[in-house]
Amino acid sequence: MEALRQDDPRRFGRFTALARFHEGASAVRYVARDTASGEVALITAARPELAAVPAYRRRFQAEARTAERLAGGWVAPPLDTGEEPEAPADGPEPLWTAAGYVPALPLAEAIGIAGPLDERALRILGAGIAEILSRVHAAGAVLQGLAPGTVLLAADGPRLTAFGPLGAAASAEARPGGQLSVRLGYLTPEQIEGKEVSAASDLFVLGLLLAYAATGTTPFTEGPAEEAARRIAGDEPELDAVPEALRELITNCLAKDPAERPTAGTVAAELALEGAAGLARGGWLPERLAAAVADQETRVLALEAPEENPETPEKAPAAVTAAASAPVSAEASEPVEGAAAPEPVEGAAAPEPEDARPVDAAPVNAPASPVETSVAPAPAGSPATTEPEDARPVDAPAPQEPAAAPVAAGDGDIGEDRGTTRFLNTGPRPPQSDRPTTQLSLPHELVAPPGAAPAPVAQPVPPALPAAPVAPQQPGPTYGGPAPYPAAALPAGPAASGGPGGGPMVSLPLPPAPAPVPDPAASRRTLLTIAAAAVGGLIVGGGSVAALGSGDTAVATDDKPAPKPRRTLPGQPPEPRWIYTHPASESSPLTTAVWRDKLLVVTSESQASAVDLRTGKRLWQRADGAKGQAALAAGADLVFVASPSEFLWLSPKNGKVVHRVRYTDAFGDLPGLAVGPLAGNSGPVIWFTGSHTVTVKAPKPKKGKKKGKDKEVVQAHFFAYDIVQRKELWRTPVPAGRAPGTPAYRVVVDRSADVLVRQDAVSLTAAEVKAAKGKGSIRSFDQKTGKLLWIKQYAAASPEAATGGDEDGTLYAAVGKDLQAFETDTTKPLWRVEGSDGSVFGTPLVAGPLIHTTERSQLVGAVERESGRLVWRRSTEVPGTGNAPSLALSGSEKTLIAADAIQVTAFSAADGERLWKFQDIGSADPKGATVSASYRALTAGETVVVQRDRAFYAFPVA
Repeated sequence: MEALRQDDPRRFGRFTALARFHEGASAVRYVARDTASGEVALITAARPELAAVPAYRRRFQAEARTAERLAGGWVAPPLDTGEEPEAPADGPEPLWTAAGYVPALPLAEAIGIAGPLDERALRILGAGIAEILSRVHAAGAVLQGLAPGTVLLAADGPRLTAFGPLGAAASAEARPGGQLSVRLGYLTPEQIEGKEVSAASDLFVLGLLLAYAATGTTPFTEGPAEEAARRIAGDEPELDAVPEALRELITNCLAKDPAERPTAGTVAAELALEGAAGLARGGWLPERLAAAVADQETRVLALEAPEENPETPEKAPAAVTAAASAPVSAEASEPVEGAAAPEPVEGAAAPEPEDARPVDAAPVNAPASPVETSVAPAPAGSPATTEPEDARPVDAPAPQEPAAAPVAAGDGDIGEDRGTTRFLNTGPRPPQSDRPTTQLSLPHELVAPPGAAPAPVAQPVPPALPAAPVAPQQPGPTYGGPAPYPAAALPAGPAASGGPGGGPMVSLPLPPAPAPVPDPAASRRTLLTIAAAAVGGLIVGGGSVAALGSGDTAVATDDKPAPKPRRTLPGQPPEPRWIYTHPASESSPLTTAVWRDKLLVVTSESQASAVDLRTGKRLWQRADGAKGQAALAAGADLVFVASPSEFLWLSPKNGKVVHRVRYTDAFGDLPGLAVGPLAGNSGPVIWFTGSHTVTVKAPKPKKGKKKGKDKEVVQAHFFAYDIVQRKELWRTPVPAGRAPGTPAYRVVVDRSADVLVRQDAVSLTAAEVKAAKGKGSIRSFDQKTGKLLWIKQYAAASPEAATGGDEDGTLYAAVGKDLQAFETDTTKPLWRVEGSDGSVFGTPLVAGPLIHTTERSQLVGAVERESGRLVWRRSTEVPGTGNAPSLALSGSEKTLIAADAIQVTAFSAADGERLWKFQDIGSADPKGATVSASYRALTAGETVVVQRDRAFYAFPVA
């Protein structure tokens, strides 16, 4: 961290800049404070020469939107996005974002201070990052934002600060012709082979990151820099220094074949089954790192705003003594083996190591022909600064070096003022290795005109600030060696259009226009859409480009084309039509139901409320519906809700009670009737159970005997009730259930002559459980009279077994690990579908000629009703096992939705193609309440409403 420079902005909207945090490859970070509230923030401001490039602006904004969608948990919440903060009249509009300040050290700096992390800290670090990756990958996206400089170590766990290739870039520069040159600090085997990156690519980089954190070096360091690509693609990683308990997992992450790498969810579960936040409770950082983080916070909070526009050296900003570290993406591959380089002597040259230059670059001390670059020249009167060797593309010749200009060991920073002071282990950084370069070509119509980003006006350099005291280094090994991403030159190849060989220059479609800013009330639980690495329909890395969207170059007439619908990438959920968050001031939802494809009716402990399915706006709430059961349609114009004491018919327009039937009135001959859960419904008819307590008088004693005591006996009934006519159809006595006595029934299938029900195992009495001998029973009741027709058992199906049926006389039940079909009336077995070992089937869903199946092993499928032939079977890819996902079909029956405790997965009902996955982000906040509720999916025509606790998302579906 260092004092502000003369040409640094002093204001960013409501924030006042206090000090420079760090200058990275594509942006500068500032410590700033909200003058009104005193809130401390980190401002990320784009470098002016890059902000002038339309492609950069679009991608910067896209990555900022991704950060906003991921906010919470291990991602610092965004505070503001700069709209027009003091835009200069002669330059591009400034580009900046503000995020909450979290005291933390970049991983690379932490390793330099205290050496490799121990096993527990490694588990917390890896699990936290894997949790973020799991949320990103569930949206079908790829992050490409991991690097030692973008991962921070805070007191309560890790933090991620980069959300795409720009944030994690090792260097980025605007080049002549309107091109944006971006270097990534890493390669994966699939990138070296010219293949597309995927979620597995993030896992390879996570493996590199964990190996680096465990050893202080990369597992692919040995050998010449020009052979780095070959080593990554063909050599086995050196992991002997990794803790034995983690070696196998990291080895799997570094598998050459992406298909052999574990998923992010699997990594998170293996590293910390209780979650990173749970494992980190009580502290997780070594003592030296914890002290450095605490010291950083103290110094940052003590910063004071410098005077603006100093005219004399005496008015320069006061000495800054804050110790801090910055989440700077440019440090993705900074460390070098051995001890950190000492501060260079003023004026002395620091030659660049041979292995830090591209293989075709001229030596530093060799003469070279000049090359034109887009980097602004140094201000007049300031020391000359040359472009670092590692900041040039591999095919760029070395610039002519001025005879008298000293060469500083660069890290990709442009024109750094060495007269300022660095703090707490943030001395001069070692030179970076060469990285692959990808050229992002722009249409000529979008090229910024010459002079759009003029060189800054020469101003006097403020005097050097006194350095803050730095703790002496303890004896022992030093770390901060090569970051996980070694140098690798691109394989030589024919020149692509627009540039010579050695690195392709590819014309790419521009990113889509920014999406509308989401409602702030829902920002904490906003849809995980797609990592910024893929927002623009492209993924950049390793000197290759994978076009995921249209292959045509975008045609535009200005820098800010009109917003367009976002392209949907494979695996990415569609944009929600709306997002509704149930108010935190009210109790959590108990039931949710769709009313006639128009309303979403939510009941809670305090009231019933309705949300417009078209807009997601709450229309009304009614206290009478408190603790109500799932709402139903009573005809065309009333909402039916069964509360604990009465039936209610509400107006769908305003929630007004139109009719009210109290149980004491409707069932007057059953005083104190307790109505159980609704068993099911068909059209206007509902079925439910109820019970009440009666007193049975003791029989008259025989002569000379003492009279016995009266007994309280629970009597139960099964009811049919017409909610349109508001009258009871029939009732029939049934055995009472476990205390308090109301048996819980569920309708298995509604047939023309009878209705089949099963009793939930939890409501069976001890005597019933004993008599059943481990087998469940199905009861048949006459549709017209309610008379009990028969009770049957089906093979070895247990009382807890999932069951379903159809009107054609077939019943489907989970038997052991298999799914079996039976003739309903005879119990004759028809066919069997074999399930996964150690798993059981959940409740099947009948749809036309198919039955959709679900298993605890997270497999979802379809079989033919007639034959039991397996049509397809796919995994939701949720790690581990839990309850079987619940299933729902879209109105057209083309899309099958599987919802479980971890995510929602959409499949094509016909062939099982996995369409998209979705997770909300409300459960990862290490300091907030954990959301453990499972997902639910309710379908209404061409919309599926996904619920998790208080959050509701309405997605369009086929």
